[in-house]
Formats: sequence, structure tokens, C-alpha cells
Amino acid sequence: MAKEPVRVLVTGAAGQIGYALVPMIARGVMLGTDQPVILHMLDIPPAAEALNGVKMELVDAAFPLIKGVVATTDAVEACTGVNIAVMVGGFPRKEGMERKDVMSKNVSIYKAQASALEQHAAPNCKVLVVANPANTNALILKEFAPSIPAKNITCLTRLDHNRALGQISEKLNVQVSDVKNVIIWGNHSSSQYPDVNHATVNTAAGEKPVRELVKDDAWLNGEFITTVQQRGAAIIKARKLSSALSAASSACDHIRDWVLGTPEGTWVSMGVYSDGSYNVPAGLIYSFPVTCRNGEWTIVQGLSIDEFSRKKLDLTAEELSEEKALAYSCLS
Repeated sequence: MAKEPVRVLVTGAAGQIGYALVPMIARGVMLGTDQPVILHMLDIPPAAEALNGVKMELVDAAFPLIKGVVATTDAVEACTGVNIAVMVGGFPRKEGMERKDVMSKNVSIYKAQASALEQHAAPNCKVLVVANPANTNALILKEFAPSIPAKNITCLTRLDHNRALGQISEKLNVQVSDVKNVIIWGNHSSSQYPDVNHATVNTAAGEKPVRELVKDDAWLNGEFITTVQQRGAAIIKARKLSSALSAASSACDHIRDWVLGTPEGTWVSMGVYSDGSYNVPAGLIYSFPVTCRNGEWTIVQGLSIDEFSRKKLDLTAEELSEEKALAYSCLS
């Protein structure tokens, strides 16, 4: 029996990330090579023509899994019946803009899109927010889409997680698929904490802790952390554009693991609604290590947190609490 198509929404679909993401979804990278999809693409009216161009290319690529394409500038049409929403569209920070200006622009975008999802998405719709400030955009969306379960609203820190895996794999000259269980704690910003204290590498002699193999705590507690934290800025400097293909790829990883499950013994990083685990204030969207099963994520419990890590976890939580306060001040 062929599967029923899943409706996947991509907002900001005519942009750089959208353009990289849409063919990945169409090829089954996100939901599996046997899962048909109906793609919903939303963008702002000035991008309508470019969006139509993307739709033409999707037709021209003749993807067997695509059972339909909706390309629109109307949020209601875009959100109707969607099972998965990948929120890529947002207002980017421009030169000379204050943080509060960016926040208030995004608060109004996410408030509007939240009500469209609230009223028109499929009942158990899963939402992934990619646009920055991702954690706080997700929190605003949660606020204005009360009927979507809090556990169904997440933000993307898988990009940072994958960046951390990549740095360890390069440092040790091992396959990236042999490295697992790094953690990104906190905000998808330069305050995030990439943590390798529980990470391992699959070697010929079995699984070994990353710290034991790297044998360089100064690098792991210093340059490694700042490289992952600043990677987005480094890519903008090199490419003159922000990360697109890596962001699209990690969005697929995030949804695929959430829907299809994480491998046994492996966890991934997801920005999720905090329940107070690891003494992180409840009510923030915060990145934790999670495992996924049957379409549900669970925070990995009982990991030991040393003093160095504790400070980093608290610091990024403080930044998120400030962002939350700033976002709520934009609402009033």
C-alpha cells in the first residue's frame, strides 16, 4: 500500500535556505524515500515571482514523491492541512538595527503565522522554527497557537549539533558518522554551549570518550566551543551569505529523527519547551539532548554536569530569559 501524502509547509521558501531545503524534502531526505509529500511553500508578496520559479523547477525536476505543490503568499492557504511546518521565513537583522527592532519585526511575523497554523494546520502538526532568533520565535509561536501541543513546537539547534560533530571528526580525522552524543545546550546564538563531555567515537577498539581521544582539554574547553558558536558568522564572512545548505540539511535531520526516531543509544540536540530539567527555567525554548520514538521527543535525563558546564548552561538560559522578556515587551 502506498502511503498517504504528508503535507509539509516551508515558509520563506523562495529564499536561500528554502531553495536548498525543498529538493531535499522532495527526494525523501526528510521523511524517507517511500513517503509521498505535498509541498506547501509560503513567501512574502515581493518574492511571489521567485516563488513561482521554484515551483516551476519542482515540476521540471519530476520528483516521484511530490504529489502536489502549493506556492502562495497567503498564510491561510499555506497553513491549511499541514502536518509539518518548517518556519524558515523571518526578518533578518540588517546593519545598524538594534536587537529590539529585529525582535519586534519577528514577533509580529510569528504571531501572524501562529494564528494561521492554529486555525488551519492538521491537528497534530509538528513545527520546526529555523528563522532567528529561533528559540524565541518558537516561544512566540507557541504563545499564539495554544491548541498546538507545546511538545510539537521546536527550534533548530541541530545545525550547531552537526557543526560540533564536524569539528570533532576533523580534529580526530575520523568519519563523522562514528562520532555521537555531543550536546548543544541553550540558545541558537553565540551563547550556546557545545558540550562533548558525554560524546563518544566508534573506534576499532570500541566506543571511546571524545575527551580521552582528543587529549586536549584546552582546545575542547576553548577553541572548539568558540568555533561552533561563531560558525554562522564565519560562513557569512566566507560566502557573503548565511548558511543555507547546512541549515536545510540539518532541518531535514531534525524532522527525520523526530518523526522516524533516533538510533538506539544515540541522542540529538533539539530546541524544546523546557520542563525544568537540568535546572533550566521552565517555559523557555532551550536546546537539550533528546531521544525520539514514535514521533515524540524525550529529554535525556541523569547526565552529570560539571562546574564548567553548569556555568555555561546558566549563561545561555539567562540570555534566553532576557530574549523572552524583550519579545513580550514587543507584544504590549
